[in-house]
Amino acid sequence: GGGGVGAKSDGQDLNSKLMNLVSAAPVMLFMKGSKAEPFCGFSKKAVALLNKHGVEYGTFDILQDEEVRQGLKDYSNWKTYPQLYIKGQLVGGLDIMNEMDEDGSLAEQLPQPDDQDADLNSRLKRLVNKAPVMLFM
Repeated sequence: GGGGVGAKSDGQDLNSKLMNLVSAAPVMLFMKGSKAEPFCGFSKKAVALLNKHGVEYGTFDILQDEEVRQGLKDYSNWKTYPQLYIKGQLVGGLDIMNEMDEDGSLAEQLPQPDDQDADLNSRLKRLVNKAPVMLFM
C-alpha cells in the first residue's frame, strides 16, 4: 500500500515491523518463551493446542523485544498474550483458541497440510509433534 507519507515516525516504523512479524508465517503465535520452552501456562497451552493440530507455525518471544511486546497490544487492540495470527489476521488469545478448538472453527482456519504433497520429513515431524509424548512401537 502506498499513500503520501511525510517524515516517517517511529510509530510507522514499528507498525511496519509488526505487520511483517504477524505475517512472518501463515500461522504466528506471539508468546512468552518459545515452542520448546514456553514461559507461562497460557503460552504452554497455546503451543499444545497448535501442536495437536499438527500445523506448522512460527513463534515470537515477546519477552525478547519490549517494543514489540507493547506495540503489538496497540496494533492488535488485544492486551494479553499469547496472541494467535492466521494469515496476518489476529484470531485472539488462548480463550478464543480453546473455544474455536471446541467448535471446530480453529481446524477450519488453520492451513491444512496436503498430505499427498508433503515430503516424508514433514509428515514425520507432524506425527512426532501430535502429542507431548509420542511412542512408536
